[in-house]
Amino acid sequence: MNLHFHRNPDGTTTGRNDAAGFSVTHADEEEVKRQLYEDAGWEYTPPPPPVPPGFHRFPLVHEEFVLGAFGDERYAGLRERPPKGCVPVDRGCFALECERPGKSLLDAVAGTVAEIRREHGLVMTGLGVEKPHEWLGSERDGYAAQIVADLVLMAAHRARLLGYGRKEVVRLLDATGIE
Repeated sequence: MNLHFHRNPDGTTTGRNDAAGFSVTHADEEEVKRQLYEDAGWEYTPPPPPVPPGFHRFPLVHEEFVLGAFGDERYAGLRERPPKGCVPVDRGCFALECERPGKSLLDAVAGTVAEIRREHGLVMTGLGVEKPHEWLGSERDGYAAQIVADLVLMAAHRARLLGYGRKEVVRLLDATGIE
């Protein structure tokens, strides 16, 4: 079953359930999503309320290519004493759902990753973005920024596994000309 969403030039959103042939257009994107989920027989969960100004909501995951589920003893301290504003969750791997302060989403993620590394000796490997190539949004601190943070953490983790160090990764980043 495929559900599709499209933002229209007039500001409305159209959703379509291919399997049922159901289509709906509405000014409220969440209402479109709710109706499509209902039509598909899926449970709809409304989005959480917005975070306070200066805070950002994001997941952090520790995914490895070896067995290491949520209950693994490596995560005991982090499960018992997560960073303030983070809650441990089982996503088939160890994960945290966080609402943390920061000047930007990347700042909040960086501060949280550094605190976890410092306090627990664990480097988080991503934000759990399933399809980072599906670029969504243009807000500096929205979902697109989560994709950027996920890709950077994943790249750092995988570079380390291959034996690359900080200098090589930073050199590559510097070579892009990003200021």
